[in-house]
Amino acid sequence: MHVKKEEMKKKLKPESLMMSYGYKPEWSEGAIKLPIFQTSTFSFKKAEDGKAFFELAYGLREKKPKEQEGLIYSRLNNPDLEILEERLTLWDEAEGCAVFESGMSAIATVFLEILKPGDTLLYSNPVYGGTDHFINHFLPTNNIKAIPFDTNTEKKELEEKIKNTQPKIIYIETPANPTNALIDIEMCVKASGGVLKKDKPLIVVDNTYVGPLWQHPLKLGADIVVYSATKYIGGHSDVIAGACLASKEIIKRIKGLRTFLGNMASPWTGWLLLRSLETLKVRMEKQALNAQKIAEKIKDHKKIKKVHYLGLLKKNSKQYKIYKKQQTSPGAMLSLELKGGEKQAFSFLNNLKLIKLAVSLGSTESLAQHPATMTHADVCPQKKQELGIKENLVRVSVGIENPEDLIWDITQALNKV
Repeated sequence: MHVKKEEMKKKLKPESLMMSYGYKPEWSEGAIKLPIFQTSTFSFKKAEDGKAFFELAYGLREKKPKEQEGLIYSRLNNPDLEILEERLTLWDEAEGCAVFESGMSAIATVFLEILKPGDTLLYSNPVYGGTDHFINHFLPTNNIKAIPFDTNTEKKELEEKIKNTQPKIIYIETPANPTNALIDIEMCVKASGGVLKKDKPLIVVDNTYVGPLWQHPLKLGADIVVYSATKYIGGHSDVIAGACLASKEIIKRIKGLRTFLGNMASPWTGWLLLRSLETLKVRMEKQALNAQKIAEKIKDHKKIKKVHYLGLLKKNSKQYKIYKKQQTSPGAMLSLELKGGEKQAFSFLNNLKLIKLAVSLGSTESLAQHPATMTHADVCPQKKQELGIKENLVRVSVGIENPEDLIWDITQALNKV
């Protein structure tokens, strides 16, 4: 099932292609939307076809001109996954994509494929709590060393770290969860290329916080971009999924390991994400607009010490310059630093009426949570303090509700702190 971009006479925008790219209704009885191919296996027309499909699937030979890879088994390929992966490449202009059953599956598979015992990983701080746990608790059991660097790291300092540690991966999460701190992607690319020319580390970027709409790491020189597709890509709090995008060569390696780990997304997950991609742009634009209005309205509230939001960065600051260079929007994530501690943060969360007290982000409904005791509970206390994940910090994912209603809810909850 392949419809090439070249078949289009006009170069259409991704939001237009999300409705039909990669699919023809005549393939499925004229169904305007791709059906759910809820099948474990696919029949071959003849034995020779089965042989040819397996040869390509296992890399036993190169693909012949105009030869198409056939459907074999849903652990290897499935129409819902293949078309989803084709559409996801459009946003990041990537050569290839692999979809997983969770964001952590995508991240873990990348690490397991690239990193071997004795290797080193450099990673930015802070990162999502699940990623932090995998890096600092699982990777060491495989004799893989993880060395952090923070948002204030300059190019020369990073070059020195790279030179001394010889990392296989430089892992970046930007904006960082939950502080909205930014890492300069291009700086990391240049630092790695200038030091280790022969065995240059792969730059892997977790782009979940601003989704595929507002930042494109591959265009900035990154090698791999990963997403928790549960968030903005899924966007409805009804599906768990992950995605990885890179060159054809890298994706071939990632998919090879995915086949044997069996952590590919299911047909139902693929179908749900295809549905969500159709409204990705309109949802994210509305969420960003709401977030901007909320941030401006509450930034001077007497119960708030600081609102961490990219739209409020001081012009000409280092973080502002990074933001303007690599993002097209400040996004829809706010972190509110309240006056007080855990008691005040909990009071605020417990008094919200419209906004739901729940983890996750990027969905149509607004969500709020307490990172220090929830998503980042496993991060060591001293590290949390150093990174700004304090007891008084509350993370808010802004949804598509009426902004005035959201401002009212946040304000009334703050007034009760």
